[in-house]
Amino acid sequence: MKKRKVASTSRRSLLKWGVCGLGAFALTTLPKQLTAQTSNGIKTLTFNADDIGILNFALLLEELEAAFYLLVLKSGKITDPTELDYMRALGAHEAEHVVFLRSVLGEDTTFRTKDLSFNRSGLDALLTDRKTILNAAVALEDTGVHAYNGAGPSLKNPIFLLAAGSIVSVEARHAAGARALLGRPATEPDSDRAVSEADLVPELNPFKGRAYDELYTPKQIVAIVGSLNILNNPINGTLVA
Repeated sequence: MKKRKVASTSRRSLLKWGVCGLGAFALTTLPKQLTAQTSNGIKTLTFNADDIGILNFALLLEELEAAFYLLVLKSGKITDPTELDYMRALGAHEAEHVVFLRSVLGEDTTFRTKDLSFNRSGLDALLTDRKTILNAAVALEDTGVHAYNGAGPSLKNPIFLLAAGSIVSVEARHAAGARALLGRPATEPDSDRAVSEADLVPELNPFKGRAYDELYTPKQIVAIVGSLNILNNPINGTLVA
């Protein structure tokens, strides 16, 4: 009964949102915890190995990206008007993805934006200067591409798969654009990958080395996010075990 409700809601959401095809969307606000960090009472984020867990995991990545670009705009470190417009556009897209995924998940959303606890010092390290910011944008967008691709084979609901596939193409354009601003290759060379060749899961990557983006497991994505040192929330669940 619950599954039917989710599917129906998701289908309506996709039609409503045109699969993320809308124009610019207002940026989200930052979680309250960003300015009041404590080590106590921080919500553990749990992601189960099912469609609901996968979409909630995707929502977390979108929340991180949306918060990052909002802070980029507030930092004043990007001064070139063209680059600033691009950062604003990326932030708007990520905020739109957040709203979209929350709309699709509905009552199956497992955390709220204000549940997220960001590491202020870790974020500040990513906002040091223009080059650091743009490199962080590349890292986040590339991670999003690998994450959506990696989760795709596990999704059972075709509506959710359609949603994820529609978002990943946008993330890939973001990555290419941020790379272009830095004069880096538009596509991700092997030397830039956060997961080495030896650590790629063979079952997920039958086409590696053939001009395809590699697929990362949720566990590998959690490790990458952890290396950025921007989130205090513990992450667990069968999806990332």
